[in-house]
Amino acid sequence: MSVNNPYQVYQQNSVNTASPGELTLMLYNGCLKFMKLARTAIEQKDIQTKNENLLKAQKIIQELMVTLNMDVEMSKTMMAMYDYINRRLIEVNIKNDLAILDEVEGYVTEFRDTWKQVIQLNRQKAHQGGQA
Repeated sequence: MSVNNPYQVYQQNSVNTASPGELTLMLYNGCLKFMKLARTAIEQKDIQTKNENLLKAQKIIQELMVTLNMDVEMSKTMMAMYDYINRRLIEVNIKNDLAILDEVEGYVTEFRDTWKQVIQLNRQKAHQGGQA
């Protein structure tokens, strides 16, 4: 890795020092970023950029699927949702349908926001536990 770009160094350090929960949050944020870039590309009729960004969003969803602990009951529901989102992203790529993109962006935003709350609650619990 080149040290010439301080932002890249910062990003790499952020990933290397993040907790599993924070990494999941980063994945959600990355997925939303790529969906927004795909939206702009669809609006500008830039097929290559749209395709690249939707594929990146799909890879993130697939990574989230792979990391699920299937021994936990909730993971089965999340797997079904991630599979649905993945299939809908393929549809967006084929049809250039912004309504479908709106739908899946909504789901990923809800997951991200919920995950952010879980991280905050866990931090509060850990902090309160340290006070005792």
